[in-house]
Amino acid sequence: MSHNNDNNIDISICICTFRRPGLLDTLLAALTVQSRADLRLEVVVVDNDPVASATPVLQAWRTQLPFPLRALNERTPNIALARNAAVHAAVGEWVLFIDDDEAPDPEWILRMLAAQRRYNADAVFGPVTPRYRDDTPDWIRQGDFFNRPRFATGTVITTKDSRTGNVLIRRNALMEIPGPFDLAFGRTGAEDTMLFRDMLARGAVFIWCDEATVSEEVPPQRANLNWLLRRSYRLGQTYVLSEIARLSRAQSLMRGARLGLRALLQLLIAAALSLVYFPFSRIKAIRWLRTSVAQCGKLSALLGHRYHEYGH
Repeated sequence: MSHNNDNNIDISICICTFRRPGLLDTLLAALTVQSRADLRLEVVVVDNDPVASATPVLQAWRTQLPFPLRALNERTPNIALARNAAVHAAVGEWVLFIDDDEAPDPEWILRMLAAQRRYNADAVFGPVTPRYRDDTPDWIRQGDFFNRPRFATGTVITTKDSRTGNVLIRRNALMEIPGPFDLAFGRTGAEDTMLFRDMLARGAVFIWCDEATVSEEVPPQRANLNWLLRRSYRLGQTYVLSEIARLSRAQSLMRGARLGLRALLQLLIAAALSLVYFPFSRIKAIRWLRTSVAQCGKLSALLGHRYHEYGH
């Protein structure tokens, strides 16, 4: 590991937080028991709450963490602004993103770094597993709605499976991208999709590390059908918006027309299958209903509606 910055920090662990001080406290506690060998670490936390609700937690941990803590307050609720503030405050050779509602396994950092070295990657992505509460409904657990695809370590990753919830990124590669996170996606989401798309266009190499696991709490406000459908709607929107964002007007119109026609066809099929499965399997019916709602999100995005996931 080279040390090419004035502060000799190898990895900057970057956390963006918004009104979840209890979960942030849990995450910072988990970082204190990380195996880190001789790595020099720092933690950068950006509180995106205008009233700085994370301040008491950050003040309490400032003297307890075994490595430096940088705390910033980005008062404008916008996830891209918050992520950009974290990246620009970080001084490490590598930036390691983790969400404020996640908690890493003790070997998380070392496993991410080992995979990077083995495959000479510019970014390493790891799995995020759900952490269910005791009061989580059984159908939520059985439906597996909060598990994401996993791959063998070393698998090459594209934008389809890239996200900032658990990723190690070469900071120099980040700084080559304007922003680096696109502010236009700071309230809707997909700011990370756009970043990773831009990085891949510049020749970056992304790989998967299946051993570098973090868990994510599934709170009661998410463990319900309403939230699942809103999430599907938002993801449908951001998929379309990210697909046409870097195109010329003519290309955007053509691409949008194709995406709209496909979404309309998928909507009709998925809605029909949801009705067919409803009497026999609630979980399968919900899966197809989510697909239907995602197509509604795509169509509404093409018509100009924007669902704001962040900043409420």
